[in-house]
Amino acid sequence: MSKLKAIGVKIGVAASAFVVGIALPGNASAASCGLKIGAIGPLSGPAAEWGLAMVAAAEMAAAEANNKGGLQVGDQKCRVDVVSYDSKYSAEGAAAGANNLASQGIKFIFGPVGAPEMTGIKPVAMRNQILVFGDSYAKNAIGPQWPLVFHLGPGPNVWGPPIIEEAKRRWKIDTVSIIAPNDQGGTDIADVDQQDYEKQGVKVRLEYYQRGTTDFSPIITRVLSSHPDAVDTASSPPGDAGVIVKQLRQAGFQGPIGRLGGPGTDEIERIVGGIEILKNFYWYESTPTDDPNVRELSVLFTKETGKPVPQGTSFWQWVPEARLLLAAISKAGTITNPAKVAEALRTLPVQDPNLGQGLWTGKKFFGINQEISFPFGIGIIVDGKIQNVITHPAAEN
Repeated sequence: MSKLKAIGVKIGVAASAFVVGIALPGNASAASCGLKIGAIGPLSGPAAEWGLAMVAAAEMAAAEANNKGGLQVGDQKCRVDVVSYDSKYSAEGAAAGANNLASQGIKFIFGPVGAPEMTGIKPVAMRNQILVFGDSYAKNAIGPQWPLVFHLGPGPNVWGPPIIEEAKRRWKIDTVSIIAPNDQGGTDIADVDQQDYEKQGVKVRLEYYQRGTTDFSPIITRVLSSHPDAVDTASSPPGDAGVIVKQLRQAGFQGPIGRLGGPGTDEIERIVGGIEILKNFYWYESTPTDDPNVRELSVLFTKETGKPVPQGTSFWQWVPEARLLLAAISKAGTITNPAKVAEALRTLPVQDPNLGQGLWTGKKFFGINQEISFPFGIGIIVDGKIQNVITHPAAEN
């Protein structure tokens, strides 16, 4: 079993095509009130790995509170329950999910995942005064006009440059072809990736595809005809990226393949058929995955929830934010006033027992300091052998 496969275990969270209420273990009898946290994200399809990881992180934070007798809110102990919704990685799905959760009186939503979903959820969240803690690399993921919307972590303008620098140090990369979806979830990231590469003297060629594409051979043919030194799958969902990489290798591409758009290497390796076929690969890891304190989160998840951890590494990035959201609700002393919770959230230090020291950022890029930044990782595979993930400290956006 490769190191990547050892990191990822089989998906243990049941995906649903619609709304799923998740009953969590814990000392419910000690709780004197109830708090529902919404969790919206892709629970099926090529981006399911990301959404399932997000739901699992919300479950874990809830279980941590419940197993202590409930979340302290004012003079009450509140049992925390997670209500998840499969948004299918679409703006329409995220908007429908937010409307559904709003109809249940839910005032806090964890997720969604990706630029299309963030675009769909923000108007609904603001109309219903819901606090959102989402993840997206879109250029307008957050902003002053959405004071109740918080951001999981920085985009490729922060972590792209050091990853490209590391890749260039290992391989000759003077030209690169970037392949991404032709919507905001792809174009915003590809545009920033292009700037990151060009600042380091790499010529860029862009290729976009329609979501739902399963045969990438026309794009692969065009890419190979341009003879790039490297190909980057950018923010393509892990399922799509796996097919792209597989078809690139089957077509004879021997150069390094990058992924400046999000974790999911274990799923890509599964689709491709092995780490030896990935061969030379570089990517963004949302956490330093070789850090024992970070990996401990998987042990804690099973201990707190009694369930196997979800596949992939993005779960480790979501847990600190879920803990922070509950800490803000506790500090604010209310489960019905998101504005007051947002005010409390902005004052909390970014410090997690597993991910270490982080910081609030976002003012320069988004105009609002509502983004969490923790240390991240640079993943490298050389000649079919995975290297130690390089830890990079938390950086400002």
